[in-house]
Amino acid sequence: MSAKRPQPTAAWVRPYVSKRQKPVTQSADLNKEGCSALQATNLHLLSTVSDRVHPFLERKKGRTELPKYVQHHLRAHQGPVSTVQWCPVPHLSHLLLSASMDKTFKVWDGAASGRCLQTYSVHCGAVRDACWLPCGQRIFSGSFDNTTAVTEVETGQVVAKMENQFKVTCLAFQPSDPCVFLCGGFSAEVKAWDSRSCQVIRTYKAGIQQTLDILFLGEGKEFMTSSDMVSQDSADRTLIAWDFTTTAKVSNQIFHERYTCPSLALHPLEDVFVAQTNGNYIALFSAQKPYRMNKMKRFEGHKVEGYGVQCELSSDGTLLASGSSTGSAHFYDFRSGRSLLRLHAHEQACMCVSFHPVLASVVATCDWGGEVKIWN
Repeated sequence: MSAKRPQPTAAWVRPYVSKRQKPVTQSADLNKEGCSALQATNLHLLSTVSDRVHPFLERKKGRTELPKYVQHHLRAHQGPVSTVQWCPVPHLSHLLLSASMDKTFKVWDGAASGRCLQTYSVHCGAVRDACWLPCGQRIFSGSFDNTTAVTEVETGQVVAKMENQFKVTCLAFQPSDPCVFLCGGFSAEVKAWDSRSCQVIRTYKAGIQQTLDILFLGEGKEFMTSSDMVSQDSADRTLIAWDFTTTAKVSNQIFHERYTCPSLALHPLEDVFVAQTNGNYIALFSAQKPYRMNKMKRFEGHKVEGYGVQCELSSDGTLLASGSSTGSAHFYDFRSGRSLLRLHAHEQACMCVSFHPVLASVVATCDWGGEVKIWN
C-alpha cells in the first residue's frame, strides 16, 4: 500500500499557530519592530541636531557654569575608559565619544537620552586615544594593536587604517589639514601620517622611551610632545617643542621639574597651554617661544599618582578641569588659579573631564572602572 503524498499548501493559506504559540510569536514580532525603530532613531541622531541642543544654537553662549548633579550614569565599557570628548560641531554636539581599554570606542547621545548610538570594534587591542575630526563625521583612534584608524561615525566603516611599529597612546590632527595627523606611543619616534595616502610623511626622533601626549600650538606650525624622560636633576626633554615642517627640535628645556606630564591642553583664546604633571598640579606655559613656565601660578588640589589623568579648558577659557586618581573631578578658575569645585564623581580614578561646547553647565567624566557620567 503506497503512502499518501503530502498535499501542497496553497500560498495564501497561513500555517496553523496554536493559542499557546500566538503570544510568543506576536511578542517576537513586536521586539523586532522595536529594535528596528530604535536602530533607525540612533542612526538619525548620528547625523542630525538633537532637540536638547537645538534651542541653544542661535543663542549667544554664556559663561561656562559649574555642574551640580548627575544627569546620566552609564556603565559604558568593560574596561577602563581612557577619554571622553564631545563632538566639536555645534549642531552635533549632543554626541559624546568614549574610548576604552576594552578594545572599543562608542558614541553616545550624551546631552539627551544617554543612549549608546554606536559601538565601534575596529581594533584588536586597547583603544588608548580617540578624537573627533573637525567635520564631526569621522573619528581618529589609536590602539595598543599598533594601528591608527579613521572611522565613519554613521556607517562604522573604516576609511583608513595605518600600521605603526609601536603601541599608540596619543593622537593629534594638524589644525590646517585634519587629514594629516601625529601619533606617538611606546617608541622613541613620533610619526606624521597622511590618512588619504596612508603614508608616513614625517618622522620626529626624540630619543625617549614613550610619548605621553601631543599638542599642536597656534596654526599648527609647531607642536609640543610630552615624554616619560626624567633626568636626575630636572625633567630634561619632558616637554619638547618641534617644528612641524622641518622636524627640528625648537626647544627641549621647557619644564625643569622632576615630573612627567601625562596631558597637555591649549587655551582657546590666549597664547598659553597647560600641562598636567605627576607632581599633583597643573603647570602653565607660554605657547610662544621660548615657552616659559609661569612660576607664579599653578593649579593644585587633585591627585595624579601615575594615572594618565587628563585636563581640559572650557571653550570660553574661564574654567580648567581635571580628573583625579581619587575619583573626584576638580574645577579651577583659570584667571586666579583658585579651586572652585571638587566633585565626587567616581569610585575609581577619574581619567577625564570634558566640557560641552554649547550647553554651558554640561560636562562628561569617565573613570578607570568603565563608567561614564554626564553632569548638569
